Amino acid sequence: MDTVRLTVFRVVATLGSFTSAAKSLRYTQSAVSRQIAALEDDLAVALFDREARGVRLTEEGRVLLAHAEAVLDRLDVARRELAALRAVDGGRLRIGAFATAEAALVPRAMAAFQRDFPNVELSLSDGLTAALAARLRAGELDVAVVNHGPALDGLTTHHVLDDPQFVALPPDHRLARRKSVRLTELAEENWIAGSTTVEDTLIGACLRSGFRPEVRYVVQEWTAKQGLVAAGLGVTLVPGLLMGAVRPDIVLTRLRSPDMTPRKVVAAVTDRAAVQRFLPYLTASARALLTACRAAG
Repeated sequence: MDTVRLTVFRVVATLGSFTSAAKSLRYTQSAVSRQIAALEDDLAVALFDREARGVRLTEEGRVLLAHAEAVLDRLDVARRELAALRAVDGGRLRIGAFATAEAALVPRAMAAFQRDFPNVELSLSDGLTAALAARLRAGELDVAVVNHGPALDGLTTHHVLDDPQFVALPPDHRLARRKSVRLTELAEENWIAGSTTVEDTLIGACLRSGFRPEVRYVVQEWTAKQGLVAAGLGVTLVPGLLMGAVRPDIVLTRLRSPDMTPRKVVAAVTDRAAVQRFLPYLTASARALLTACRAAG
């Protein structure tokens, strides 16, 4: 059913006159008459009794008016909500991120964005890059902060930062006072990793440096890894993204660049207006983290 005709019908019913409706709508009276006639033909009913001093709704017209008002009011609400989304003054922004990006990078960006756009409802969920990319394609996320790689093929991405890597050492370790170390200097250490399949972890960089690390402890959580390091039970690699969440009783030492290429972190995005507004906040948060990493190095 044509919503323009419904709008004309509602105005005529409210004002009780084709002439008054024409003035209100800035139509000609004949245009109003044609819209009502077309609507009556479409429904095969008479909507108005034409009288000398105007028009009066028929019983069929009164039934249609109730439905027309409900339909047009819902459309009006939809238009306002869509306009709010375009103006980033409402709606939801669904963010996904891998675990280390949730330590500081993404929360800081979210907090700054929320201060400027308080009417946007934010949500955050974590996962691995491939899973987050799949959720973005499925329409379950609006932006995903992930590691760059083949899982993102076909998605629009924006570079966020190149994440430097550090080795976490106990404070009394022989290399703890060094500003930087080579991975080969740690070949005889006990290592802490998230998996015994070294190739799938950060410490896979050891293989590229010519040795297979001895993984003594396998734990998933970064808090547990740090606890083991602090107790002197081994060493591990830490992304720069975790700089702000590292406990004070361990030492982070930068790895020399030939041994460790920074991870490329990107935001895979949809074309929603809120996403485009969020990206500068993510960039600013990344810039602050990189400044802290350079100071630590």
